[in-house]
Amino acid sequence: MERASVYSFGMSKTGDHAEMERRRKKAATLFNKGYSAPEVARRFGVARQVAYRWKDAWEQGGKGALASKGPAGRKPKLTSKQTQQVTEALLAGPAARGYKTDLWTLPRVAALIEDLTGVRYHPGRVWRLMGAGGFSCQRPERRAVERDEKAIRRWRRAEWPDLKKGPPTKTNHRFHR
Repeated sequence: MERASVYSFGMSKTGDHAEMERRRKKAATLFNKGYSAPEVARRFGVARQVAYRWKDAWEQGGKGALASKGPAGRKPKLTSKQTQQVTEALLAGPAARGYKTDLWTLPRVAALIEDLTGVRYHPGRVWRLMGAGGFSCQRPERRAVERDEKAIRRWRRAEWPDLKKGPPTKTNHRFHR
């Protein structure tokens, strides 16, 4: 499996909640100065309905009502420390955990997570966790142990061109002008 730059199982990658909160609070400042919701929507590049929602919240509870409530949805089962622990074990490879093949499978990763953290995941859910953590599916190429790359390159350069078919000698009358 290949690793990417992000290792955060189950955390949102789409938005920075602090940045969105700053934007809503700047909008509150504009509402305070008397700007209309459509004008705020134009300035921030959001739909008018969003600006009206912001304005309603601001009118009812002030700037505090526009504070971020954090990521939506279910809280992740793994803490950031546990996530880091799992990531390090994944990067160490299956051989470090006693497996005979150097291949992570979903059931193996599910077992790894349970062994390290005590948190149980279905292998189908592990697929999503791996994707969210920046890992991608990699299928190993099956190659013969005896394979000689140098001989293959030589054969492709020297013998293959002689064996290839040349251009057709007769043109197809249906497509010929």
